[in-house]
Amino acid sequence: MKLEYDAVHDLLNIEFLKNVAIDDSVELDGVVIDYAKDKRIVAIEVLDASKRTTRKPLDLTKLAVVKSSSAGTVRENAEKYAKRRNGKPAPRR
Repeated sequence: MKLEYDAVHDLLNIEFLKNVAIDDSVELDGVVIDYAKDKRIVAIEVLDASKRTTRKPLDLTKLAVVKSSSAGTVRENAEKYAKRRNGKPAPRR
């Protein structure tokens, strides 16, 4: 997976499948989903990303990675990455 921000065009692109041709694209409220011929999602693009996410979309590169395994799901501490509007840590789920 690749996360890319184009500051010139204010586009945030999340690429799931590398070197897979895009057969179809659907836009819904400024979010474009690109599909392969077999209907797998190739990429998701966020138009006007700085207006829809944060003023500095490059700040989104500090991500929590969640991996699932046969033994269960491994999760990062949610308090480390999410905060409520009042600045307090988000509740644990």
